[in-house]
Amino acid sequence: SAVSKDALKSSLLQLECHFTWNLVEQDVDLDNLEEKLDDQTEFFTSNNVFNYNLLSYICHLKNSNVEALRNLQKAEEAAKKNNPDEINKKSLVTWGNYAWIYYHMERYEEAQAYVSKVENTCKKLSSSAQGKTHLPEIYAEQGWALLKFGRKYYKRAKNCFENALKNEPNNPEFNAGYAIATYRLENLSPSAGEDGSSTLKSLKRAVELNPADTCLMALLALQFQALGRAYEGEKYIEEAMQKTPDLPYLLRYAAKFYRKKGEVSKAVKILKKSLEVTPESAFLHHQLGQCYKVMMFQQEKRYLSREEVQNLVQLSIFHFKTAAEKNSKFFPAFIDLANMYAKERRYEKAEEAFQKAFQINILFDDDKQFFYYNYGRFQFFHMKSESEAIKYYLEALKIKEESIGRKKSRDSLMKLLGQRIQRGSGDATDFGTLGLVHKLTGEKQEAVKCYEKAIALCPDSEEYLNELCELKLSI
Repeated sequence: SAVSKDALKSSLLQLECHFTWNLVEQDVDLDNLEEKLDDQTEFFTSNNVFNYNLLSYICHLKNSNVEALRNLQKAEEAAKKNNPDEINKKSLVTWGNYAWIYYHMERYEEAQAYVSKVENTCKKLSSSAQGKTHLPEIYAEQGWALLKFGRKYYKRAKNCFENALKNEPNNPEFNAGYAIATYRLENLSPSAGEDGSSTLKSLKRAVELNPADTCLMALLALQFQALGRAYEGEKYIEEAMQKTPDLPYLLRYAAKFYRKKGEVSKAVKILKKSLEVTPESAFLHHQLGQCYKVMMFQQEKRYLSREEVQNLVQLSIFHFKTAAEKNSKFFPAFIDLANMYAKERRYEKAEEAFQKAFQINILFDDDKQFFYYNYGRFQFFHMKSESEAIKYYLEALKIKEESIGRKKSRDSLMKLLGQRIQRGSGDATDFGTLGLVHKLTGEKQEAVKCYEKAIALCPDSEEYLNELCELKLSI
């Protein structure tokens, strides 16, 4: 062919589009993401260019390039409809994706044509000589794509929106993306994000600039709630519910707000309404499962009929299981499912769900700690094995990250070892383990005392002597 394949490949790598943004397919459940995007193209027409572009990339990953091209046509149509005066700016990513897909289909002439189209448009749009512009629109589109690919990508997404905002600090859409990225980062693990008040500030700003965006209002409400100011948040939820009473994305956040507020039956009602509109949503099923779980604990406290409790256990199992089936990377759904099976004494099923949770390839340190804590509890309360429980709680402590899972594992260990020692069944091993717990949490003086007790009970242990020497040197 007249087009040199190598030259073409190096031009392709210069393009800014989904194929060059390092979006790794192993990091998401592709079917689940495709399902989500299909729903969103229906409800958010303003973002359709982004959604269709990302759908084209997913179709390519699923080996259906023809379908990928169809989505790019839809992206072009959406750009014409929504931004008729900015078609060139809005289509650069679309054309980049076209070029890559044609390249993969070995239609090199067409691929080259799109590469040239991007290059020429960039030259026109760019005042700088090098011709490759970093348009804020492109940063923003990259930011949205990164947000969709999950937690691993949130920091990068936030940086993209920051870059977009440098040129246009008052752009409503860039502010929305920035606020969402900040909110997600902070809510994953408080240590990873900024402090809650700066997240609140960026959400407030985004809501001011996007008064019609009820999803942003709901996130602002949830952020107020997280900061212990739920009464301020509630008015945003109520206003949002009046503006778009049928929007499933708003409803799911509203349900979360009411569940956390303690109005669980109201949350269930909202979630059921939302499921009618987007029945495939793993997120909704997980939220419903959580509501039934809360109701179950409430019933147990009130000593209501065994049947009532049983029914709620079944409902929560059904929804957790559905959530996990619809999104194979949905870590919390697998943990919740495992715990519910354990409650039902279906231990093989529980074990299986725990193993699936641990095999998810995108777990962060705090996820692993949360796993070890829950699995340790399972070993202790259901498998009746103190030694296995101790082993898994320690695994959580060995990971340095501060998290809920780590804190709860430490508390459980202190309690368990304390009881063993009080019962008088405490031997050198228990004091040694307690020493290790103190050492891992940085309490060196306490650790020294424990190792000294362990050595008193077992004078020949080299392990404890070594630990003790090491500790004393480090103090």
